[in-house]
Amino acid sequence: MTLALLGFLMVATFMTLIMTKRMTPLVALIVVPTAFALFAGFGSGLGDMMLEGVRTLAPTGVMLLFAILFFSIMTDTGLFDPLVNRLLKVVHGDPLKILIGTVVLCAVVSLDGDGSTTYIITIAALLPLYKRFDMNRLYLCCLLMTTSGIMNLTPWGGPTARAASALELDPAELFLPLIPGMLVGLVALVALAYWFGIKERRRIGHVKSKEPTVFEGMAVSQFPEARRPKMIWINAALVVALLVGLVSGILPLSILMMIAFAIAMILNYPRVAEQKERIAAHAGNVLAVVSLIFAAGIFTGILSGTGMVEAMSQQVVAMIPPAMGPYMAPITAALSLPFTFFISNDAFYFGMLPILAEAGSHYGVSHMEIARASLMGQPVHLLSPLVPSTYLLVSLAGIDLADHQRFTLLPATAVCVIMTITGMLVFAFPFAG
Repeated sequence: MTLALLGFLMVATFMTLIMTKRMTPLVALIVVPTAFALFAGFGSGLGDMMLEGVRTLAPTGVMLLFAILFFSIMTDTGLFDPLVNRLLKVVHGDPLKILIGTVVLCAVVSLDGDGSTTYIITIAALLPLYKRFDMNRLYLCCLLMTTSGIMNLTPWGGPTARAASALELDPAELFLPLIPGMLVGLVALVALAYWFGIKERRRIGHVKSKEPTVFEGMAVSQFPEARRPKMIWINAALVVALLVGLVSGILPLSILMMIAFAIAMILNYPRVAEQKERIAAHAGNVLAVVSLIFAAGIFTGILSGTGMVEAMSQQVVAMIPPAMGPYMAPITAALSLPFTFFISNDAFYFGMLPILAEAGSHYGVSHMEIARASLMGQPVHLLSPLVPSTYLLVSLAGIDLADHQRFTLLPATAVCVIMTITGMLVFAFPFAG
């Protein structure tokens, strides 16, 4: 009971410090568990616990490092530019096509896993169209944010990496069963965009114009000197090969990402100076994500090594009516909507998820299944006022955050429900253990 109480106090302290912004998640993940472990009398074994946690999460950190670099480099080379230009030409003048194109464009640009960059690129490409035809910009923000929430479930995205780190799971094994739910979620968003488009067609009509648009030669790459238009087919083949390797499991995901990154560098930037420039251009994004993963190793290592998580789970299990225990997966999916809205992803995945997972294991629901279920609330999470990229989105689009939240909450919740149902239907996680 004492150990469980200390565990809950540790989680509460961690969540309070990062929610009140008295500490960054990176610092809190290291300092808070260390302090509580020392207070609980585990000083002699503290180093071993920490090293074990870091060692367990090392493959995830390596995977994220090279995945972010690889997809950022593919964007730099201009791999996605032709698709973006083609999309913008196809949608020109038709509100319905513009809205559907919004979902498709955001899904492509979101592959690099950086929400802020996604919003900057997609708003720059699409906002002039919305303004020219006087389209409702709430539709734009709703579709962009919800699409980004779905695409954020890739292994190199923040939530999946956090869930895998918190429970010491393989990110690829965690991610692959989620793909059907993500695809169905995107289809649902295309259907939503179609409905929005029908409404806009009735309101403003289909504007046919042969005038050149500001998107002539639009480039997703933010570094003109890094574009490699002659390498587009080779780079596309490299991406396809990587995805095939991911699905087939021929090699661990971290190794696949390292190899793909090295090949991409050699093919596109053979000079050492060019390679250094590309790495330096994305070092900030890489450092912010990877450092968090290794710091999480300290937190999870101490939480497990001291026995706190087991003691906490026993208390949670005691509070759950036995009849509800086997339904921990859908319960976790449902809890992920409000909790990731009101608290940060760091607080939810590093603080609450281990407790939910351990409680689920008492009823035959594996940690992997609980982790997958915990990711279902991400489209709603991005509506949270705790998400900095959301402020960027609404400010770029020129709309009020409260209006955006009111308008998008129902569609985002519907997408979460659709992904959850699909996840249970394809056995990514069970309805009942």
